[in-house]
Amino acid sequence: MTVEIARHWRLNSQRYALVGEECPECHGKIFPPRDVCPHCAETAGPAYQFSGRGEVYSHTTIYTAPEGFEDQVPYTVALVKLEEGPMITAQLTDVDTDEVEIGLPVEMVTRKLSQQGEEGLIVYGYKFRPQLATAA
Repeated sequence: MTVEIARHWRLNSQRYALVGEECPECHGKIFPPRDVCPHCAETAGPAYQFSGRGEVYSHTTIYTAPEGFEDQVPYTVALVKLEEGPMITAQLTDVDTDEVEIGLPVEMVTRKLSQQGEEGLIVYGYKFRPQLATAA
């Protein structure tokens, strides 16, 4: 259990705030953070805070879930293209499966991902929902 807690603690910035990196050489935006920029192969960094906004690039609905996610079916998983460029895979929330379409504007929200037993570690992280309308 201690290993799980430590691993989840290290990933907090990625899971709660979409913190990645910006390459100092090519200025490419990188998520998740890594040692080498995938765009130009230079050393990656410094930290970069993503807006959390993007659009659905592709999606699928899961009806037969892997172990630990059975209580969530059906649920939709999408490939989300962030405004800053990177694409990430995430579960969609707060939307009916038949309302999801390619190009749907979405925003990151923090939601419960899983729980390890009735009294175990609860893991929170990012999911995406349709963008809420903003006042003009």
